[in-house]
Amino acid sequence: MASPCIVLDDDEQGYDLDLFCIPKHYAADLERVYIPHGLIMDRTERLARDIMRDMGGHHIVALCVLKGGYKFFADLLDYIKALNRNSDKSIPMTVDFIRLKSYCNDQSTGDIKVIGGDDLSTLTGKNNVLIVEPPNDIIDTGKTMKTLLAMLQRYNPKMVKVASLLVKRTPRSVGYRPDFVGFEVPDKFVVGYALDYNEYFRDLNHICVISEDGKEKYKA
Repeated sequence: MASPCIVLDDDEQGYDLDLFCIPKHYAADLERVYIPHGLIMDRTERLARDIMRDMGGHHIVALCVLKGGYKFFADLLDYIKALNRNSDKSIPMTVDFIRLKSYCNDQSTGDIKVIGGDDLSTLTGKNNVLIVEPPNDIIDTGKTMKTLLAMLQRYNPKMVKVASLLVKRTPRSVGYRPDFVGFEVPDKFVVGYALDYNEYFRDLNHICVISEDGKEKYKA
């Protein structure tokens, strides 16, 4: 069963940009701060505790899905490492990075190609695998992640769990939900904290709602 998360209602308005430190080059491209950086960090720290509780009995392979997952991945692992240093219970952890490329359209079953990282066969029968994924392109519908999980199961790892900072309430969802979730949010396109719009906004600390002017400015 998936862990509980913070749920942002459909009418959640977020916070005025003037209340936070926003890079000047993005100030005109955003509507609101949706999830402040401090709240992201506190929630991530709690997720680290939940992961150690559920997976901390064996060596963990932490698998980061690039690019949008890298910031959450780094902060989550920092908190897990702190737990390893400061508690009687600790476990070894190794990391790897993959990118997923899909060759399907909306009507396909979701065939994907794994780019980079070690051969997934190294996971055969001996490791707990923690997948840390980006929300905007993976967790919107769940199709790609369900396909990746099916691929991993071929190698019979002891346990596979998925952590995502965000899940969206969207009619496009196939019903998939990660095991560890930071926030459940409405179906809005958000940027910041490594989530991008055509490669921009990854360098923004807060998670924000992009404005229509911002979409037009950075349109591919």
